[in-house]
Amino acid sequence: MKSTKRTGGTVRRSVALQGRLVDEAMRAAPPDLAGNWNGIVTLALREFVARKKELEFEEAMAQMARDPRMRAVSGEISKDFLAAEEDGLGR
Repeated sequence: MKSTKRTGGTVRRSVALQGRLVDEAMRAAPPDLAGNWNGIVTLALREFVARKKELEFEEAMAQMARDPRMRAVSGEISKDFLAAEEDGLGR
């Protein structure tokens, strides 16, 4: 990747995008970002990063769910909580 030119906290990059993608992004933009290309790109990158983090978390949870040791520990914790589940309900 080419070096990135930074001005303060802003990064300036030149990108080549398909015209149809740009048109679709402009149509899909929220009203407060209509015509604001920098705002649309910033929003898209934030959403991309957030989704990537969600997918990484989901994968980590799926790996834990497949791990026999984690399942055993989870089962023991569930047993411990089951014993105290109705404490203080005054039945």
